[in-house]
Amino acid sequence: MSKKKYVVPKNTRFEEALAELEGVVRTLEGGELPLEQSLEDFERGIALARFCQQQLSDADRKVQALLEEGGEQTLTDLDGDDA
Repeated sequence: MSKKKYVVPKNTRFEEALAELEGVVRTLEGGELPLEQSLEDFERGIALARFCQQQLSDADRKVQALLEEGGEQTLTDLDGDDA
């Protein structure tokens, strides 16, 4: 088995990585690949999943920073629940 590690390029768009990840999952779920190829695809899928998770985490931090004003959240619950 090769020891190359799959790395998602930094300039990859989230949507592209997610679409590729979905393709990897479909391929693996098909179960028709040889074990070696399945392991390589699995490694690629893990890298893509981690990349997507990091992108979502970064976006969440940006949203939280935009919502905070003077240390307090400036938006209120839109559901109207006063829980």
